[in-house]
Amino acid sequence: MTARIINGIEIANQIREELKAGIIALKSEHNLIPGLVTILVGVDPASQVYVSSKVKACQTMGIYSERYDLPADTGEQELLALIKSLNKNSNIHGILVQVPLPKHINENTVLMAIDPIKDVDGFHPINIGKLMIGEPDYLPCTPYGIQILLIRSHIETEGADVVIIGRSNILGKPMAAILMQKAAGANATVTVCHTKTRDLISHTRRADILIAAAGNKPKFITADMVKEGVVIIDASTHRIGQTSEGKAIICGDVDFDSVKEKAKAITPVPGGVGPMTITMLMSNTIKAAKLINKLV
Repeated sequence: MTARIINGIEIANQIREELKAGIIALKSEHNLIPGLVTILVGVDPASQVYVSSKVKACQTMGIYSERYDLPADTGEQELLALIKSLNKNSNIHGILVQVPLPKHINENTVLMAIDPIKDVDGFHPINIGKLMIGEPDYLPCTPYGIQILLIRSHIETEGADVVIIGRSNILGKPMAAILMQKAAGANATVTVCHTKTRDLISHTRRADILIAAAGNKPKFITADMVKEGVVIIDASTHRIGQTSEGKAIICGDVDFDSVKEKAKAITPVPGGVGPMTITMLMSNTIKAAKLINKLV
């Protein structure tokens, strides 16, 4: 068996075309343009790339965007004052503060300062709470993207044994909460594994769907750790070198070449989960504009 490749680029592009139609309708019917602001503190290279990608996505889709690039020595109170002003800005429907932040700024304090209705990342405790009771306004973008990948790839989650490796607030925990809901595209039996899990392989070998989100070691999930016919979602990214032309060589938590010979379907790295994250951020921003203007 050689796995079917789950093409995140292709699925993300399909969704973006659908979202563009919704943006055009909002503008023509309600004179409303969804607006997203991104805030970057410092000069972390990876964060700069991520923010630039988000701004570019807004531009290509017709979403209004503002970008704040603040120096690394920006004070916490200065950042909180900016967020407070953006909470009141009627042209802005989504606020995204790129992490990691400099060590002198408390990320949780900043997260709590964002108006929950403008928290299009879906990480405010109010939005996480709504997710837990099955009534979310927004789903965190990467787990949301994974769920949509599964749905659009016609992979059944109902009754499936899903194993998630990683328990981060950004991915592992919300992913588990999403897939255990009594809802379409969910209804799974979920196990969350982490660094203190005993006998990890006993869990990974019984998974119908394995979601790798550990992020601490490249290619550590090998073919002997999975069963025939498993669906593999690799949500981690590792830079393991560069080509002679200076291009980064990227891989995930999964040893793609060996595991794809046993899996039924698998996401590549890059080109799998990554493109979905920004796409779902755009989707959340559009929804925020509707919620704020009481159109849903």
